Amino acid sequence: MTIYFNNGVYADKETMKVSIDDRGYYFGDGVYEVVKVYDGKLYTAEEHFTRFLQSAKKIRLDLPYTIEEFTEIAKKLAVDNGIVEGHVYIQATRGAAPRMHNFPGEDVVPMITAYAIHNPRPLSKIKEGVAVKTTDDIRWLRCDIKSLNLLGNVLAKQEAYEAGCAEAVFVRDGIVTEGSSSNMFGVKDGILYTHPATNLILNGITRRVVLKLCAKHSIGVMEEPFTLEQFNEMDELFLTSTTSEITPIVSVDGKPVGEGVPGRVTERLQQVFEETIHELKMEIN
Repeated sequence: MTIYFNNGVYADKETMKVSIDDRGYYFGDGVYEVVKVYDGKLYTAEEHFTRFLQSAKKIRLDLPYTIEEFTEIAKKLAVDNGIVEGHVYIQATRGAAPRMHNFPGEDVVPMITAYAIHNPRPLSKIKEGVAVKTTDDIRWLRCDIKSLNLLGNVLAKQEAYEAGCAEAVFVRDGIVTEGSSSNMFGVKDGILYTHPATNLILNGITRRVVLKLCAKHSIGVMEEPFTLEQFNEMDELFLTSTTSEITPIVSVDGKPVGEGVPGRVTERLQQVFEETIHELKMEIN
């Protein structure tokens, strides 16, 4: 039996109730996070829940829990559901109220729900790489907020799926921004390139881990916008996300990247990323 979290109550799916008047249902008026679980332990939980609270603040949503309390909720869900390899999903909406565009009164409390699910690592994709498809970035201008408004991302992902690709790559005014559910990286002459953390992308937690690993292991980084033409001329490409980790990109719009296999810098980063997972597994709870 799967145990869920609903505003302070832990219960099974049949007991969980969300109102049809919930503003997440009406407007996508809320934010969310996904935290990876390795060997039963949360990976970068503090960073995820810090961003969760920051996203909520950006949409003027006050949440009743601290980073530490959210972490304990996630830990309990992982333990109670016996999750060894998977993730915890958590979301907060502005709550249930009659449908109107402006915010409801202060008596309406946020609706916070969460669950933990088994989700194995995509090891074959991590090893062999994936194909991607470029598409116009038609989303709003606050992509830095991890909001529930993901229709643009969904349509792009479906477009990529129908083309036989694993991910869509957004291009706005000729500039590569990010993927539909990932951050994008390129390698040219041994230097790593990625779009800066502006309002046009979500500053992914795995993205941040990669940048720290680059600094630690003396890999040069350029956080600056780059064009689609530059993207297509990279020696290596890879994407990052909580569930995709560091996944090589071996083709773009049907054309191979480099030699069509994962590159040397990508594989080096995968190696040192794997070391951070091993260090987490060695920690004593």
